[in-house]
Amino acid sequence: MFRKLLGFAVLAVVAMMVLKVLFSLFGLVVGLLATLLWFAFVGFLIYLVLRVVAPETAGRVRRAWVCRGF
Repeated sequence: MFRKLLGFAVLAVVAMMVLKVLFSLFGLVVGLLATLLWFAFVGFLIYLVLRVVAPETAGRVRRAWVCRGF
């Protein structure tokens, strides 16, 4: 009985450790994705301002990005 209880406790501790690692990795991925989306948003705002202020320059920037294949 005690051996079974001890085995279950060890299993629970191992499961908690695995879940903690998985959730921390998931948090890391979500954080990186959020950072990437933030950079994309800031880049879009810069491009939008550039397009309003200097349309020709914005066109050159767009052509430069299109030629690179991004």
